[in-house]
Amino acid sequence: MVEIIPAILPEDFSDLEEKLSLVAGHVPMVHVDISNATLAKKSNWPYSGDQTDFLKIVNEVEGFPFWEDVSFEAHLMVNHPKEIIEDWILAGAERLVIHIESFEDEHDLSRTLNILKNRFDKNSTHLGIEIGLAVNFETPLEKVYPHVLEADFIHLMSIDEIGEQGEKFDKKIFDRIRDLKEKFPETILAVDGGVNLENAPELIEAGANRLIIGSAIFASVDPEEALQDFQEIATT
Repeated sequence: MVEIIPAILPEDFSDLEEKLSLVAGHVPMVHVDISNATLAKKSNWPYSGDQTDFLKIVNEVEGFPFWEDVSFEAHLMVNHPKEIIEDWILAGAERLVIHIESFEDEHDLSRTLNILKNRFDKNSTHLGIEIGLAVNFETPLEKVYPHVLEADFIHLMSIDEIGEQGEKFDKKIFDRIRDLKEKFPETILAVDGGVNLENAPELIEAGANRLIIGSAIFASVDPEEALQDFQEIATT
């Protein structure tokens, strides 16, 4: 079954809470975009201002908003993601998405993916966190091939500018999906950027397993209805 995953690019903590309130209980997973203005141009919560709320979550003083009703994956659009990965694990992320473009050294990327996939807590309990490898649209897929089986899923960007919602969808993503599915048919593929009700069916037909959807849900007149429309497409 294809997953429909609402994407939140939180401006601040209140924005995160508001958007989560619209989808919590209606989907099992949401996607939280995170930038500190290193890999993407702009920073956003929690790196764009006061981090008090985030530090309370990391230090387990408070839980992530709506944690009882919905899980979340953290899309780390940052250079040197290893510096903040621990915080997002402590915050409760069940999936982490890191960018191939964040690593200059392929061996460092492989080591990081291996460590994350085999992460244990202090009680030697496997954390079971899914690790996704994100790929910017302009990055040749040939750079991804050696690492596909090192990750739990591949996260394909379908827009030119990451860290923004409402960006133009590039139809060349269909060929990129088919290319990866032909070479790695069992690999889970997520598509992120410009996904809407018009292109969603073709993305699924091409082989996408997860659709990450931001403005087509949250900028719509009725976000709950828009979410339901996507869910209907995913089940037909």
